Amino acid sequence: MSKTLFTTQATAHGGRAGYIETPDHHLGVKLSVPQEIGGDGGVGTNPEQLLAAGYAACFQSAIGAIARREKISFGSSRVTGVVGLMRDDLGYVLDVELRVVLPDLTRERAQYMIDEAHKLCPFSRALQGNVDVRLVLEDEGLVEEGQEQLQQQA
Repeated sequence: MSKTLFTTQATAHGGRAGYIETPDHHLGVKLSVPQEIGGDGGVGTNPEQLLAAGYAACFQSAIGAIARREKISFGSSRVTGVVGLMRDDLGYVLDVELRVVLPDLTRERAQYMIDEAHKLCPFSRALQGNVDVRLVLEDEGLVEEGQEQLQQQA
């Protein structure tokens, strides 16, 4: 049984060339259509950038939750969300890639962290079965077996 922990909302006005706002005014964003899809490429953002940003932040938080659960420490991590808009026979589809940097871990442990975060992250779970998400572990900061520092249990 699920329990709602948090609910939010945002309202779009004018579609891809309009703006988005939240009732609490914490978010107010002008939207622009990228030139690549026929727009003027103005100064505003677009829905794909918003998804990339939100997914990257959520996924990085899921990595942190796994690290706390497993008592694993590492250097300053980074998650970059890359979202593309593609066209198929039915209309438009998304192409998603998450590029993850987990320094001070072995490739095996870092991959474990990413795989577990993908199971936990609500964005990953929402997209599962609808969008293929590529998880890319970047080599930056990875260490050889025996060099990683495991957090000591208190």
